[in-house]
Amino acid sequence: MEERQALMSFAALSQETRLHIVRMLVIAGPSGMAAGAVAEKAEVSASNVSFHLKELERAGLINQQREARSIIYTANYEGLGRLIRFLMEDCCAGHPQICAPAVEVAACCAPAPKENLQ
Repeated sequence: MEERQALMSFAALSQETRLHIVRMLVIAGPSGMAAGAVAEKAEVSASNVSFHLKELERAGLINQQREARSIIYTANYEGLGRLIRFLMEDCCAGHPQICAPAVEVAACCAPAPKENLQ
């Protein structure tokens, strides 16, 4: 992840409602949540949640997918993992055992390895 993208992600997460939304979507898992459910659970209006969802998507922290009449939002686990790995990139001045637990957490968000198709 480039520094510019990391800054966009941190800026998006620095707002209380957006941080709350990302945490809700992480908990919701791959099935995600409809925009209306996000607004209800975050206790904000539909127009307000729409603004926050747009910012989080622009920052690469969430994804959206249309299902019938609903738009379902999910956490972008790969994007969140890249952000964690960005923070841990130069971990512990050459002593990786110090931050090994955090690296393990970041690894859970790593993209699945691509199979060799040759």
